[in-house]
Amino acid sequence: MTLAELNRLERAQFVATLGEIFEHSAWVAEEAFARRPFASLDSLHEAMMAAVRDAGQEKQLALVRAHPELAGREAVEGALTAHSTSEQSRLGFDRLSRAELERMRELNRRYREKFGFPCIVALKLHASRDSVIAAFDARLQNDAGTELASALEQVGHIAHARLEKLIGRP
Repeated sequence: MTLAELNRLERAQFVATLGEIFEHSAWVAEEAFARRPFASLDSLHEAMMAAVRDAGQEKQLALVRAHPELAGREAVEGALTAHSTSEQSRLGFDRLSRAELERMRELNRRYREKFGFPCIVALKLHASRDSVIAAFDARLQNDAGTELASALEQVGHIAHARLEKLIGRP
């Protein structure tokens, strides 16, 4: 799909096309629709991020909580979205050893207990599982406000990569 085609879509088609860019949060696309037309992929992304920033903390928390854990229950049950499946499999989070899976379960548990949402990591920014795990570990030291901001920043990186995959770069 091109940006020009996207700009011509009716609201329902626009939301259907972009609704999963932000994991299980079609409301972001719904809010961004009013800001059309978009001159670039970056302006589309910025409109979507503005919707997230303007949403307020409760809606932001719901957005973050809509994301799956890395190598978590959804992955084990095969319930990840196509986007998340692709992103997690690129670094082999779908092929962990028993010890690695236990380590991820422990990190996920500790993180969720501390912050109340899953650790969001833009896997595209990492070359290896080790760097992801190191970032995960480091973020456990953050306070709740810092970590929500970090999670939203990571969500933004994920969304940008998904938009690039859908629309591509000119």
